[in-house]
Amino acid sequence: MSKADIGLVGLAVMGENLVLNMESHGYTVAVYNRTVEKVDNFINGRAKDKNIIGFHTIEEMIKKLKRPRKVMLMVKAGKPVDDFIEKVIPFLEEGDIIIDGGNSHFPDSIRRTKYLEEKGFLFIGTGVSGGEEGALKGPSIMPGGSPEAWEHVKPIFQSIAAKVEDGTPCCDWVGENGAGHFVKMVHNGIEYGDMQLITEAYQIMKDLLGMSANDMHEVFKEWNEGDLDSYLIEITRDILAFKDEDGQPLVDKILDTAGQKGTGKWTGIVSLELGIPLTLIGEAVYARCLSAMKNDRVEASRILKGPKPEFKGDKKQFINDIKNALYASKLVSYAQGYVLMRYAAEEFNWNLNYGGIALMWRGGCIIRSVFLGKIKEAFDKNPALTNLLLDPFFKGKIESAQESWRRVVATSVSSGIWIPAMSTALNYFDGYRNERLPANLLQAQRDYFGAHMYERIDKPRGEFFHTNWTGRGGDTASSTYIV
Repeated sequence: MSKADIGLVGLAVMGENLVLNMESHGYTVAVYNRTVEKVDNFINGRAKDKNIIGFHTIEEMIKKLKRPRKVMLMVKAGKPVDDFIEKVIPFLEEGDIIIDGGNSHFPDSIRRTKYLEEKGFLFIGTGVSGGEEGALKGPSIMPGGSPEAWEHVKPIFQSIAAKVEDGTPCCDWVGENGAGHFVKMVHNGIEYGDMQLITEAYQIMKDLLGMSANDMHEVFKEWNEGDLDSYLIEITRDILAFKDEDGQPLVDKILDTAGQKGTGKWTGIVSLELGIPLTLIGEAVYARCLSAMKNDRVEASRILKGPKPEFKGDKKQFINDIKNALYASKLVSYAQGYVLMRYAAEEFNWNLNYGGIALMWRGGCIIRSVFLGKIKEAFDKNPALTNLLLDPFFKGKIESAQESWRRVVATSVSSGIWIPAMSTALNYFDGYRNERLPANLLQAQRDYFGAHMYERIDKPRGEFFHTNWTGRGGDTASSTYIV
């Protein structure tokens, strides 16, 4: 039996499809699953007559791997990853590589990199995006961890990854320790935002304009041929056209409660820890939480009343306004996500290639879109770009969309249409472009009740002052504030 190029543990949907993808690109793959029946079923089913070797023990599998051995874990995030790492370690030698391809939280990847490197092994924590189809035909892959491991897995990862128009793979080295899983986490957070924005556009057309699923199918079909061309717009187009057995739109029969796996929440928590306003993704997470409170909302709807949606303007023009508002809001979401990555890179000493990240997201993953090509161009022109809103191309786009954006938000709010993501995107834009915010009053309040001090506009930054506001306090200050 010839030795395998890589071993994979975990034959769930993503694991199976990644194995088939690797084999189709000329690699021999060894596989193991805790439930060994899955191994047998796979080998005798989808993997039959392919260069895929099944094993009933981890030890047997690892013995059949070429050095340095590469063992990829596609198991549930958290304790299962640590458990399998411990099961794999006894059969490895110095320089062998463990790869975690699950949806792990990046602090775990930071910890695992350190732990395995101290034992003489190498670790890669990689985000893999694209779902079942992406895993089989070409996902977006975002690896980070031990830099020395990259040269050994690069040929495999880049061959199985999605490719953009010129053949460039949607996979490159992201950075040290937890960088790969951090970038995947931000990808998922942006995915939450994109999905929420699309559903808000749907809600406006449905409840305010009274459009049917078929009507909206035609709109999304048109949108997918322009600036909004993307995987999520494409599948929304198809969902709206899908009919149930009785010929009625299936989407109208689906209960309005959304689930989540936690990566959007992680993104929001990190933004709070780093002090970066990630308002749109935060609202997208809370929107799912509110949707899950179905019974509470049904009860509240019987008690709380708002305006009855009624539209009297130019419907065609307003649909175009919604498109522009969606684009502008989407831009804010990506801008916030990239600012978060920039500050995280400083915090964790990562050297992130922001244009390269946009390229990795350009194909294979859930948020793939033509929009990301423009983001790559922005960072190619200015690698030190602090915010996408300041890029000349996107600045022009948001300026041309601004009137539509404001009209959609104002009309929706006055009509009682729920649009948390679009409205917070506009609020962020207005806050970011505002030279002076009312935080001066807020800081005065903090100094008044807590003696937390403040800076002055007529004094150098970093010089702090405290005022005895009531005449009854002393001169003792509490502490300076954290900017």
